[in-house]
Amino acid sequence: QGVLVPGLGTFAVVPEQINSTEEVYVVRRPVFQLDMDMSCLRELVFPTVMIPGDIVIMPLDYWWLSQTNSIPPDVVRGCVEETILLYSFQLRDRQHPVFTFENIGILSCQENVLCMQFHCSCIAGLESQDTWVALLLT
Repeated sequence: QGVLVPGLGTFAVVPEQINSTEEVYVVRRPVFQLDMDMSCLRELVFPTVMIPGDIVIMPLDYWWLSQTNSIPPDVVRGCVEETILLYSFQLRDRQHPVFTFENIGILSCQENVLCMQFHCSCIAGLESQDTWVALLLT
């Protein structure tokens, strides 16, 4: 499962196998693959995340978002696009704003490293069986 946010990147849930001395754990953990215009990322370092090819990536569903807050889909699309554009301009101008995704996590830039930090509640919501393993991995 994955969602492409045009101009920003892709959020996905990937399975990861961890071998311990006692057993094998397979956990689902969130990842974020940045996909921004490289001119916005001058002098910034960001982790390279590869989403496996068998993960289905869907475009952001503006209609569904509009249903959650009673705002027309075209207005939602415009707000998302303008927000991402503003964020990219701020990065280009060497400002380091924090981009918060409610119930998911925070995209932030610290010491010229741009990274996505997922909320513990997001990780726990994805992986109920081996939550602590998923939290440690993420």
